[in-house]
Amino acid sequence: MDLRKIKKLIDLLEESNLSEIEIKEGEESVRLARVPKGHYAPTPVYAPAPVYAPAPEQRQAPMPMSSPTDSATGGGGKPNDQPDGHVMRSPMVGTFYTSPSPDKPAFVTIGQAVKAGETLGVIEAMKMFNPIEADVSGTILAVLTESGSPVEFDQPLFVIG
Repeated sequence: MDLRKIKKLIDLLEESNLSEIEIKEGEESVRLARVPKGHYAPTPVYAPAPVYAPAPEQRQAPMPMSSPTDSATGGGGKPNDQPDGHVMRSPMVGTFYTSPSPDKPAFVTIGQAVKAGETLGVIEAMKMFNPIEADVSGTILAVLTESGSPVEFDQPLFVIG
């Protein structure tokens, strides 16, 4: 928007009894507001931005994909305590939950037989709960992520054997 137009809007606002004026032109918009004379305008208080994720080095520390001994021995690039089987990975970034609500039992437990398409857990992303469904039939050998913890895209969640 042209600076001359903005100055004219300021003059119009000062000459009128209006306390606010907002103009939109296409995708541009300008909003002007004033405090009536003799009134107190509180100073805006800005809260610090919330921190949603740990630092990158902390995020990767709990789930190392390989260790010096793996590379020296030609290891498979998975944590040593993870059983062999099909690894179900997170399809998105969000918060992982093993049950539909805190007072409900988990969707699946270790040792439980599951069928392809059965819900294993949910990931909350942008206030939406997205079901995580098994893509193979088998037995749950491991749950690799704690309920309520943040997950990254492609992070291992379950092992199905």
